[in-house]
Amino acid sequence: MLLVCLAALPPLVPADTVVEEIVARVNNQIVTRAEYLRSKEQLKQEAQQQDPANAEKIVAERDKDVLRDLIDQQLLLEKGKDLSITADTEVIKRLDEMRKEMKLESMEDLEKAAQSQGIAFEDFKQNLKNQIITQQVISKEVGSRMSIGKEELQQFYDAHKSQMELPEQIRLSELLISTEKKDKDAPTDEAQQLAAAQAKADDLLAQIRKGAAFDEIAKKNSDGPTAAQGGDLGYFKRATLAKELEDKTFAMRPGEVSEVIRTKQGFVILKVTEHQQAGVPPLSQIEGKVQDAIYMQKLQPALRAYLQKLREEAYIKIANGYVDTGASPNQTAPVETTAKEAGAKELKKKKKKLGII
Repeated sequence: MLLVCLAALPPLVPADTVVEEIVARVNNQIVTRAEYLRSKEQLKQEAQQQDPANAEKIVAERDKDVLRDLIDQQLLLEKGKDLSITADTEVIKRLDEMRKEMKLESMEDLEKAAQSQGIAFEDFKQNLKNQIITQQVISKEVGSRMSIGKEELQQFYDAHKSQMELPEQIRLSELLISTEKKDKDAPTDEAQQLAAAQAKADDLLAQIRKGAAFDEIAKKNSDGPTAAQGGDLGYFKRATLAKELEDKTFAMRPGEVSEVIRTKQGFVILKVTEHQQAGVPPLSQIEGKVQDAIYMQKLQPALRAYLQKLREEAYIKIANGYVDTGASPNQTAPVETTAKEAGAKELKKKKKKLGII
């Protein structure tokens, strides 16, 4: 999809940068042949990662749009400037979320992790910033202008019921107190360590029973990898959990919290946040998901129309041998050509007046 493509594209370089070949000019920016080829190679790598069996087919379908997507990105970034969208705060927030998910102590550690994978951190931040800006422009200029009425929701729901049928499943959150975690304050005796971990889990369960928010307790105390998400583990169907856990959790009601459970990793407390019965859920339960589906269905053509409009207002010049598949039929010829012709005519007049011709 276009949004995915835009997220991965490299930033364009200023028009005064010395380059060997320019593929396209977009107002005062340029697309170089090196960028163009790099984007084509990146497309191949992403297709191979996403769907190795159909990678060649995916590349064949999307390869022709590589230049279009580079131009799209620049048009959206310029519109972001016009709207005074900087995304600086969002970039810092997103980087910090990544740091927490990777359980790194500082932003310097995140930078080192990126460099260890051969990624220049400044380029990574710039790409992330471009992604956020383009998403915000699309949301403000396109998404906010699309309305979805109750009748449209119902029609979509009725037409896609067969695709909405779900198996019985539950959504779980966890709070794990690990018995494997070693720190300087932990008891060295194994029995004492187990007792201390269970005592901590019992105390946290008591706080939750008294009304403390499960997700907040998990964020502050859980040793599990989902701590930053408030312990959210996602959805589980029948036969995907250990039998003992399945029997416990599938018998629980939404919002119910388990007793402290001993596992190989330590002591865990589970919360059932949703319990979805098998079948097609009523529209009232999945209205948000239906809205999102309609939104995404309508977004692509609306975004394409918006980008064509931006093209009609911009100066875009494509080098010979290259094609912008997103070009608008109403685009006018670059002003640069008209100016050159006018200059040539004026020079001819002066020469004639002086008797040179």
